[in-house]
Amino acid sequence: MVDITVSAGKNCVVGQFRAMASPCEILLETQDVSLCRQLTQLAAAEAERIEQKYSRYRSNSVLSQLNHNAGSWQTLDPETLQLFAFADSCYQLSDGLFDISSGILRRIWQFDGSAKLATQSQIDALLPKLGWQQVTRDNNRILLPVGMELDLGGIAKEYAVDKVLQLLNQQFAETDVPSLVVNFGGDMRCSRPRLDGSLWRIGIENPTLADQAISAVGISNGALATSGDSRRFLLKDGVRYSHILNPKTGWPVSNAPRSVTVAAPNCLLAGMLATTALLHGTEAEDFLQAQKLQYWLVH
Repeated sequence: MVDITVSAGKNCVVGQFRAMASPCEILLETQDVSLCRQLTQLAAAEAERIEQKYSRYRSNSVLSQLNHNAGSWQTLDPETLQLFAFADSCYQLSDGLFDISSGILRRIWQFDGSAKLATQSQIDALLPKLGWQQVTRDNNRILLPVGMELDLGGIAKEYAVDKVLQLLNQQFAETDVPSLVVNFGGDMRCSRPRLDGSLWRIGIENPTLADQAISAVGISNGALATSGDSRRFLLKDGVRYSHILNPKTGWPVSNAPRSVTVAAPNCLLAGMLATTALLHGTEAEDFLQAQKLQYWLVH
């Protein structure tokens, strides 16, 4: 059972818990603390379900079992099949830059603020094991080549935000859904405008001074997601190496913005576009402009 806390704020009630290595919160436009506690418990349970199913750190997760059984045909449940279909779309849209097989590079890259870089020989040894195009799919089955691994860390949290909001909305009649925000570590989605027409004010984190906001964004519905290197990086000889890795080279992306925040109809799309923009490095803004969605860059 996940520990939750619920407190009354100004014109809303806030429920909080931790999941997916992130602080999570539910902001509900009500003064009904009991209702917020109920919804927060539902949210925490759903986040735990998704983390248990897709965490690479849990040996009994669906994802870990898929990786363990590489080399054999495996049948996917409908939810996992849908996530992999989205991952395939990400791969195609990004011309191979957004690749859920690139997580294997974490074996040689540790983004803990230290100065230890991977060597080119280490990278060259892993590159043949990368490439979503090497994975064979047939209806609801998948064949992962031996030695390859899949990692949904790039979309799991955003997926959880969308699923939690959907779950919470289902607790109300369609015409009675209150304005609420699901926020998992800065990736968030809002259900509807507030009753008085005002916006939820969301701070965009300063990548140089963590836990400080550099600006506030107003949101009434839809989603926001941010990708950046404020918390995970390497620093060597005055050069900062982002944790965003180019799967084609095995090296951190260079000359990319420090952070990218994207507004989109859902959190999965917002998160994918934010990360893909960083993967485009110096061309990040050109990529975002082509998507015709609102975004914020911090250099």
